[in-house]
Amino acid sequence: MPFAYPHTGLVTLLALLVYLWMSLRVGSARTKHNVPAPAMSGPDELMRVIRVHENTLEGLMLFLPALWLFALTTHDLWAAAIGIFYPIGRVVYALGYYKAANKRSLGFTIGGLATVVLLIGDLVTLAMAAVAAHS
Repeated sequence: MPFAYPHTGLVTLLALLVYLWMSLRVGSARTKHNVPAPAMSGPDELMRVIRVHENTLEGLMLFLPALWLFALTTHDLWAAAIGIFYPIGRVVYALGYYKAANKRSLGFTIGGLATVVLLIGDLVTLAMAAVAAHS
């Protein structure tokens, strides 16, 4: 039986691979700056890498359920078309933040808007379904 949500699955995988890349960057920065776990502080370069990683995990907690609810209630391709902007935004965010904290805004906005659009779509679709179920 073919998988019913291949596009959403690919966007999910891409988002997780971006997060894995960020995880590896944390390990590399810890080694470079000789800051072993569980320490969470060090030079600014390390702190920016850690913040990118942490902030992305926080964002994934909103993005992934929003993405999958959209795919399940609306359409796989539409969910993926909107959702692809989240991992793209996170890469832009990370590359900017790795250079300087004040260079993170564009990427944050791209990923954040994708999540907000998915959440609004989820709310509208589910509210319409709830009303229809009781009509």
